Amino acid sequence: MKIIGITGRSGCGKSSVTRLFSAKGYPCIDADLVAREVLEPGSVCIKQLQIAFGSDIVDESGTLQRRLLADRAFATPEGTARLTAITHPEILRRIDVQLQQAASTGAKLAFVDGAVIVGTPFASRCDRLVVVAAPYEQSVARICARDGIEPAMARRRLDAQTSEQTLRDAADFVLENDSTPACLEERASALLHCLEQEA
Repeated sequence: MKIIGITGRSGCGKSSVTRLFSAKGYPCIDADLVAREVLEPGSVCIKQLQIAFGSDIVDESGTLQRRLLADRAFATPEGTARLTAITHPEILRRIDVQLQQAASTGAKLAFVDGAVIVGTPFASRCDRLVVVAAPYEQSVARICARDGIEPAMARRRLDAQTSEQTLRDAADFVLENDSTPACLEERASALLHCLEQEA
């Protein structure tokens, strides 16, 4: 089974591409969702995070105070590295379980959709990397519409992410999402056909 990574910056439309592949019957794993799940009550990561960042990052009900954790973890490069070292192995383990399930169904292709694939250990697991790219201001407009935030905040969010050029340099395929949803669907279908031929 070939593992295909799908990545892109916020507002690029990668979840639209993943939905299309899922509708065609292919297993699609949402790495960002898995990353949120490892921070839920009962996860093996919570105790380690408390040791690293303070027991008060979890409230009385056992719920992680995400903003407090983020404030502490991202305050220094060392804190960011520690957060990654605690959470990434568990994220990868859970993705692996889902990939094994996909392989056991006889799937020829499995897609892993994640905002952060390039520059992480998971990148080497991908047989192919697809980057969904969109013009900057189109992405800003999509983020504002999706999250109900101001353009300035959307731009700040985009500017903090891996540059589009870095993603393009790492990509095996770039899907340009610079037109209509129908056009993106057409391009994604053509790409899927190409991946199916390879598989």
